[in-house]
Amino acid sequence: MLHHNFEPDSVNHLFNQLNDKANQVYKFAMLYNDYMSEKHDYGTGQLINMVEVHTLTAIEDNPGITTSQLASMWNRTNSALSQTATKLEKKGYITRVKDSDNARNVKLNVTPQGRALSIAHKAYDAVDVTQTLHELNRSCTIEEIDHFFKVITHYIQLLEKGG
Repeated sequence: MLHHNFEPDSVNHLFNQLNDKANQVYKFAMLYNDYMSEKHDYGTGQLINMVEVHTLTAIEDNPGITTSQLASMWNRTNSALSQTATKLEKKGYITRVKDSDNARNVKLNVTPQGRALSIAHKAYDAVDVTQTLHELNRSCTIEEIDHFFKVITHYIQLLEKGG
């Protein structure tokens, strides 16, 4: 734990300066989390949230992947990914097949319906991300946007380290 001998007035001043920046990060994280939780139609008429569709797309891109591999990829617990896989399976988007070499491993694969949704999701995201970047470019330069992504990349690394 960090300890510093600041005067109360300088602590308050420093806190206020840093808290404004931290609150921007908190607000962004909360708004983006809400956005991720909302169900979207990715062009197939089916409503699904971002966590489920990105998991589906990871399975489509990596046939035979396991829930533990997905958990590692997304920095989530096996239980969380297993729950998501169960939802996808119940909706008919994926199948689970026991590994013939190791019955403890269950491989995940997309169904034709899951593949169609994953492809639609990729097309949707290509347009959506392009539009978002275009909108950001109205008030930020390309270099500033690139710096944002660089900062986010390093912030992710800090969080993954637990700091």
